[in-house]
Amino acid sequence: MKVGIIFTGTGPILILTTYESFEDPKFVEKLDVKGIKKFIASELPLEKVKAKYGNHYSVVMGDLSQTDDLRVLDYNGYNVFYNFSFSEMGKPIYHEP
Repeated sequence: MKVGIIFTGTGPILILTTYESFEDPKFVEKLDVKGIKKFIASELPLEKVKAKYGNHYSVVMGDLSQTDDLRVLDYNGYNVFYNFSFSEMGKPIYHEP
């Protein structure tokens, strides 16, 4: 399980995914289907996300199955951006078609 911030043209979103990498072609394709063609992805520590999102994390996690391999945990860009410090974010991955 990976959790990360995806910076898009409309702002950051917080996602959960079963993909091993934010560079996985199938992950990129999932975002493309959702209209996200260009992005910056940065992994976050799972424990920090669990602590900050509590029960909401559990609810979203319970809805994640092997066939649904991508979930948005938070789409409020302000929350996502200010809930985590830059030092908590992993090395950014840049994707541009």
